[in-house]
Amino acid sequence: MTRPDADAELAAFVEELSFEEVPEAAVRTAERAIVDTVGVTLAGAEEGAGDVAGRVAATLGAGGPASLFGDRGTASVTDAAFANATAGHALDYDDVAWGVWHPSVPIVAPALALAEREGLSGRDVIAAYVAGYETQVYLAEALLPAHYERGWHATATFGAFGATATAASLLGVDAAQARHAFNVAASTPAGLKRNFGTMTKPMHAGQAARSGTTAALLAEQGFTAAAGSVDGEGGFCDLYGGGQAPSVGARHRLGERWALLKDGVQIKKYPCCYFTHPAIAAVRAIVEAESLATEAIASITVVGSQGAADALHYDDPTTGLEAKFSMEYTVACGAVRDRVGLAAFDDEAVDDPAVQALRERVSFEIDADSEYDPYETTVRVRTEDGRTFERVQQEPPGTPQNPLSDEELEAKFLGCARRAGTENGEELYGLLNDIRELGDVGEVFDAV
Repeated sequence: MTRPDADAELAAFVEELSFEEVPEAAVRTAERAIVDTVGVTLAGAEEGAGDVAGRVAATLGAGGPASLFGDRGTASVTDAAFANATAGHALDYDDVAWGVWHPSVPIVAPALALAEREGLSGRDVIAAYVAGYETQVYLAEALLPAHYERGWHATATFGAFGATATAASLLGVDAAQARHAFNVAASTPAGLKRNFGTMTKPMHAGQAARSGTTAALLAEQGFTAAAGSVDGEGGFCDLYGGGQAPSVGARHRLGERWALLKDGVQIKKYPCCYFTHPAIAAVRAIVEAESLATEAIASITVVGSQGAADALHYDDPTTGLEAKFSMEYTVACGAVRDRVGLAAFDDEAVDDPAVQALRERVSFEIDADSEYDPYETTVRVRTEDGRTFERVQQEPPGTPQNPLSDEELEAKFLGCARRAGTENGEELYGLLNDIRELGDVGEVFDAV
């Protein structure tokens, strides 16, 4: 049987999806992702890109129906989606999918903004989250890895469609309107990997959230777009495919095979680029197992993928943002510090003499025989007395195969809340951790 075009298939999925159809395991995964995203948004709203985006949104339309994180009042739904998603990605501490893009920030921000405006329930938000996540994977299966290799920031591009699905779900649009929304969104994706390590990278998530929300709001009011703009000739998949013929026909059946169960959400243990996480975990394991003092380490060699090299631009970072995209800095930090947390990426922390001295002895090599973007990373530590210790890290912490425990997730959330100065982090965590039981998601903002 011939499958419908991508825009029609996505639209039908979003229209028909309800909370009751989502498997329990996927519901719980969505809840954990929402908890984690709100936590990193709390912290991200207080500094850097999140702070600036929040302040700008507050000046554009104070008194709107959607709350801004960072105690900045309210704004329009689209401006709140932009500012809150930017804040959620500002610290690069938010979750990832396939190790390549960040699926939750572009969809949680519009979900909370629209649910607050409409007085919707936690179950509505979970269904909308699932719609947004499944939409992103549906497109990723067609376009990766060529799309990412070519230089597109997949959080920005796939995120725009994820936000569209999420917003369309919460608005309750019909399939015809949802199809137009996806085709409107097809004209909006943008975001360059070249801007990694700057404030513009988190802005990509905000831009995706706002674009998708806008597309759905426009379609709800009768706005139209050309059919086939998602995967037709000259459409998104065609133009953004990186020179390959997108395998759209091989995509999975929405609602039959749940990507949220198969692929899961990878919740970060460290607030930096996910390509550094296997190496951080490996060097920590070596240092702890061998009780190595920093001064005893002569050199550290990291062997990873070309995908990691493409994302990690800075061998000698000068700011905290740059340091998040430095294999050399993060590995040195992992060897020197007991914990690679948010404080390790404050600008002043980058100049830590002990970390800097070791960073100069870290080298990063590309495994020419590796695929483009696998997790597997090899770390070799050579000591001043001639010993060598090697560890091959197959998976970073936080994958579905090696997930953060509920206790670790709560500790991460509360750490972010404390950094943001939130006094009732435990109450907020409790609401979010069982968000399916909330009759009105506005209670979340009452507790912030």
